[in-house]
Amino acid sequence: MTSSSDRSPAVDVRAPKSYEIRTYGCQMNVHDSERLAGLLEEAGYVRAPEGSDGDADVVVFNTCAVRENADNRLYGNLGRLAPRKASRPGMQIAVGGCLAQKDRDTIVKKAPWVDVVFGTHNIGKLPVLLERARVQEEAQVEIAESLEAFPSTLPTRRESAYAAWVSISVGCNNTCTFCIVPALRGKEKDRRPGDILAEVEALVAEGVSEITLLGQNVNAYGSDIGDREAFSKLLRACGTIEGLERVRFTSPHPRDFTDDVIAAMAETPNVMPQLHMPLQSGSDTVLKAMRRSYRQERYLGIIEKVRAAIPHAAITTDIIVGFPGETEEDFEQTLHVVREARFAQAFTFQYSKRPGTPAATMENQIPKEVVQARYERLVALQEEISWEENKKQVGRTFELMVAEGEGRKDGATHRLSGRAPDNRLVHFTKPEQEVRPGDVVTVEVTYAAPHHLLAQGPALSVRRTRAGDAWEKRNAAEAAGPAGVMLGLPKIGVPEPLPVASGSGSGCGCD
Repeated sequence: MTSSSDRSPAVDVRAPKSYEIRTYGCQMNVHDSERLAGLLEEAGYVRAPEGSDGDADVVVFNTCAVRENADNRLYGNLGRLAPRKASRPGMQIAVGGCLAQKDRDTIVKKAPWVDVVFGTHNIGKLPVLLERARVQEEAQVEIAESLEAFPSTLPTRRESAYAAWVSISVGCNNTCTFCIVPALRGKEKDRRPGDILAEVEALVAEGVSEITLLGQNVNAYGSDIGDREAFSKLLRACGTIEGLERVRFTSPHPRDFTDDVIAAMAETPNVMPQLHMPLQSGSDTVLKAMRRSYRQERYLGIIEKVRAAIPHAAITTDIIVGFPGETEEDFEQTLHVVREARFAQAFTFQYSKRPGTPAATMENQIPKEVVQARYERLVALQEEISWEENKKQVGRTFELMVAEGEGRKDGATHRLSGRAPDNRLVHFTKPEQEVRPGDVVTVEVTYAAPHHLLAQGPALSVRRTRAGDAWEKRNAAEAAGPAGVMLGLPKIGVPEPLPVASGSGSGCGCD
């Protein structure tokens, strides 16, 4: 007879399993991770505490394949989890996203302790694949070749009660030589306008007051459904939704940026006065080698039209430095466009080879030291312009949507932070009355730095909003019990259509 001291500790079989999602790459991956979290919570999992660092029962890697050494980064992380998994019976590891779509069976061969591999087209299968791997005790690899469901139609687990992504299309019909996204996400597929607007209305009913329309090439929306003006019509339709205060979109392509879109932006009050327009290069020669379908004159013409229709629009961009074959003269053309366009910010990249792209095998790859020197010159110029453009905002009055966690020094400085309509980040003096994320505060800008503004005087007004109510309700619910409130966005951030300030960044730069 076995004594009680010889028995294993009792296990509470009812205790829910925890999950952790690690996200790499672009906004589409961030959006997919919201849905993966929602699927897992619908299946009974609970999110692991922040900072768990692999201690969850299920760890999901949502991968990116467009950055150099993306696979090395993944396998390094998987290797660090191998001994933890070996010592923790029942722990599972899943790998999804673009790298999973690209490498398929290679992942399990290199990391046989991985339980599930799934692609960009079938993220809805994750809970089923995890259960199948557990029952069959062998890895499950399932890569769909075509989209099974738009990400936005799947359950979601968000952190923000006031801002949300809304996917309007997936895939891309372009063939840029530096980008592998079309091969991994497929050709563009558009959602029906009615489905998009129904989702937006449902989000607004939950308290969301800002939405970001999301697509790999967002303003090409309509090519799949045969309506060349579908995107401008969608923007105008969003303007009729009561309670929706702010509409943004990312990322457009200059090729598809038409006059009807500019008119819709200018004439629809809740479409915000900001535009993220990827340049990539100012040189016509390099743009041709990149297989970009516009040239410098066309690009600057778009900027001119936007500024004429929306004078206070903040325009941001993506730029790649050191593309194969780029000469000093080519680079000077990029600097020329930066001076002419006067971007509020730029998301700058040093070119790096993306395996599987035509550019990776092109001749005349630029030496690293040359790329670095050009990059530093570009960053210095853009920093100067960003600061000058921000100084023009001093004395202006802005309505800020109060943000959650965007000011790292807010606690020490007794400030709060918010986003202006043009998406500039503004830190402001904390009002005496309660202000919640999602509420709207009116301030006057008193100081400008290159990447943020300050409003050091008292707030001119504070408006409590339904979005602030939703944030308050969510926090009360989470304080009362375990995570499981299906609202908001993951900790990786509230939708930010504008990229971070000039730097190497973490986006894919493939728009």
